[in-house]
Amino acid sequence: MMKTLHKAFVIGAAVLGFGAAALPAMAEEAPQHQYAATKFDPVKMQERMDAHAKRMHDTLKITPAQEGAWQAYLSALKSNMPQHGQYDRASFKNLPAPERMEKRIEMAKAHLARMESNLTATKTFYATLTPEQQKLFDEKAGHFGRHQHHRMMRQHG
Repeated sequence: MMKTLHKAFVIGAAVLGFGAAALPAMAEEAPQHQYAATKFDPVKMQERMDAHAKRMHDTLKITPAQEGAWQAYLSALKSNMPQHGQYDRASFKNLPAPERMEKRIEMAKAHLARMESNLTATKTFYATLTPEQQKLFDEKAGHFGRHQHHRMMRQHG
């Protein structure tokens, strides 16, 4: 019985060893996802945001009469975006625990102020939409204008 267990252990270890050795080779062969390579590039990020805004504009079928409200809405969302690199992660980690907590509270307050401002902009824009457009907006725009902020918050937590 002991020899059987020993054999099973040796075989299992060998299989795991060969599998682990193959992982780096498999990782090199895997193509890089285009988004991952450019997600922190401000130009590419702006291009993605503009493309998303265009898709929303087209989906909602914004009329010429609504164009001003649409542009004001986009402008409000852009002005409320947190700035990339606003907090230095390395120095944040070196802060004493109470100061880190104070910084997190400051960040949370800033986040709340941006959300309240975005809510005001959304309500103003939403009021200009027809009931059909409002339904589409409700379905398609659940995360519009806040996705980037959540990603940036995860980087600093």
